Amino acid sequence: MNIEKKCEEIIRQAVRLQVSDIHIKPLEQSANILFRLDHYLYDQEEIPLAIYNRMLSHLKFQADMDIGETRKPQNGALTLLVDTNKINLRLSTLPTFNKESLVIRILPQEDSQFLFKHLSLFQNSTRKIMSLMKHSHGLFLFTGPTGSGKTTTLYSLLEQSKNLLQRNIITLEDPVERKSKHVLQVQVNEKAGISYASGLKAILRHDPDIIMVGEIRDEETAKIATRAALTGHLVLSTLHTRDAKGAVYRLMEYGVTQQELEQTLIAVSAQRLVELKCPYCEGRCSAFCRKYRSHRLASVYELLYGSELKKVLDQCKGKAVELHYPTLKEVIKKGIALGFIHGQEYERWVYDGKEK
Repeated sequence: MNIEKKCEEIIRQAVRLQVSDIHIKPLEQSANILFRLDHYLYDQEEIPLAIYNRMLSHLKFQADMDIGETRKPQNGALTLLVDTNKINLRLSTLPTFNKESLVIRILPQEDSQFLFKHLSLFQNSTRKIMSLMKHSHGLFLFTGPTGSGKTTTLYSLLEQSKNLLQRNIITLEDPVERKSKHVLQVQVNEKAGISYASGLKAILRHDPDIIMVGEIRDEETAKIATRAALTGHLVLSTLHTRDAKGAVYRLMEYGVTQQELEQTLIAVSAQRLVELKCPYCEGRCSAFCRKYRSHRLASVYELLYGSELKKVLDQCKGKAVELHYPTLKEVIKKGIALGFIHGQEYERWVYDGKEK
């Protein structure tokens, strides 16, 4: 069997099906190939373990990973030509009891950029977020779990800001997930001495209007991002918190003071990616149908800004206040009531076990 052609065949099939991730899980005598389409994993194929080992070595070599290292997790990236299109892939290996497991993330192509107004389930969220982007300086945070669409939201916002507001935009990412012609992109490279903290310091000397930091991961990055927001830059970044309010407490855990938050924090957006009801299928949409539907998912946002954000900051000081802003639970309930999304989405994202 030609291993190179086998790898290309699997990736080509995934690209045509609009798959986001390819999972290859090793068993004792074979390996399972699964495709992630939207939120679901579908069994695709089972291959002999010997074939998988050869495929793994080939892909690791192509992605500049250490073929001989099987005891440590590794990350790599490569670009393939599929049906005359350049497809960017991000590879990740994980040592397991049997062999190394492999996940291939298929990164969005440059020309697959979505307009921000097409992302949100409710257009009032779109208008509010775009109005918040008109601030000349401050900190705007986007929170949510992996796969909630934060990166797509950020890139769409940056593209629209570039076109409408003519601002100088620089991003700092690990890795650069989506290439853009209109934005100056810097990739974190720890080996070369470019960390989030050192990269952010260097970016400040390039006179940016908007800085997008891929993720605030530690105390140093949080403080530099806050300082950048204080000195006349609009800083966008992501955090992994359950809701919008949680981002305020996370920044305080990273050593950002309440006074700094009051001076810099413009808004926090917590988002989820919900599946739209299919007009053709009853219940769960089939994989075949997903392939041909261009609009299968939409974002819902919990926005915390203005007086409600100030109330959260007051809560941090120990004051007793009542919050009145649409939470993710309420926004998703609204989508279900209007018939846009299934009731399953409530259980998937915000079900707390207290409601019947």
